[in-house]
Amino acid sequence: MSDLGVAVVIEDDLDMRNLLVGVLRQSGFEVHTASDGREGVAAVREIRPDVVTLDVGLPDIDGFEVLRRIRQFSNAYVVILTGRTEEPDLLEALQAGADDYITKPFRPRELRARIATMLRRPRPQTLDTTAATSPSEPLPPQAGVGQSVLRHNGLALDYRKRTAAVGGKGVELTRSEFDLLHELLRASGAVLSRAELVRAARGEYYREDACISDSDERAVEVHIGNLRRKLGDNPESPLWLQTVRGAGYRLASPSTPGGSA
Repeated sequence: MSDLGVAVVIEDDLDMRNLLVGVLRQSGFEVHTASDGREGVAAVREIRPDVVTLDVGLPDIDGFEVLRRIRQFSNAYVVILTGRTEEPDLLEALQAGADDYITKPFRPRELRARIATMLRRPRPQTLDTTAATSPSEPLPPQAGVGQSVLRHNGLALDYRKRTAAVGGKGVELTRSEFDLLHELLRASGAVLSRAELVRAARGEYYREDACISDSDERAVEVHIGNLRRKLGDNPESPLWLQTVRGAGYRLASPSTPGGSA
């Protein structure tokens, strides 16, 4: 196995497939390829890769359906690569379980940087339901600095183990969802803008001077919506994720649920 592990490229266009193979091999991956969706699903099931690049416009089944099938058995990092730029495609990709979404044409350096950022942040695992969790423990000021486990209103998040639980019951989160939730917990109630949360989700690739696109910010909204659904948070009376209109998001009050959605 190569230094960074194994990658599967699911792409029907031969030139693009060869480009992706070259980029990933230069980055240190052992690379396998598939030219259609069914072949790609079978390859991911058999090879169990660390990273998958997935085209949307495949000749048999579209990439979104491929992603949904992969997510039934694989926790690999999945990067959607597509020429489609419409917002509904971005939303569908993230809701289906994609970790990132890059439009073609793309810069090989950008793909390498985004994959490297993902790999530096291991995937969250389900928290052992026997773990002790306070059902209503307020988050102390500046929590997260030197702390591994953060707790708030029955939610426990362990950054080192990359686990999350509500009332002791494990919650499965994607890498981006986990990182956004961690950032909001660390902020201890301070409002974080969508741009700040984009940087939290994308890591080192987005520096302070990097341009944050509308699609990036919309992706954060999708991730927040998915987090609310997985946590069982009511946006009308939130325990954890509160929208601050025109500004961004913050952690809800530790005392009484409430606030704008």
